[in-house]
Amino acid sequence: MGGEDEAMKAVLNRLRRAQGQLAGVIAMIEAGRDCKDVVTQLAAVSRALDRAGFKIVATGMRQCLTAADGEAPPLTEAELEKLFLALA
Repeated sequence: MGGEDEAMKAVLNRLRRAQGQLAGVIAMIEAGRDCKDVVTQLAAVSRALDRAGFKIVATGMRQCLTAADGEAPPLTEAELEKLFLALA
């Protein structure tokens, strides 16, 4: 398994975890749980999604800097900056 495959596996794991956390947040709201508990869990979901996004962008940067095999056109610096700003 290559580095990119491992990175995407990690991203998928984070997204699945976030999906479970989000389902938990929905259940908490439906059950009328305390606002503080809901917000705490929602913040955890947000962090998980941010980390997944940053991992995807970092993997793309690594590919852009190291790929010379002609698979896909490399991202420009402006495109990479736009991706990072989309997560900010």
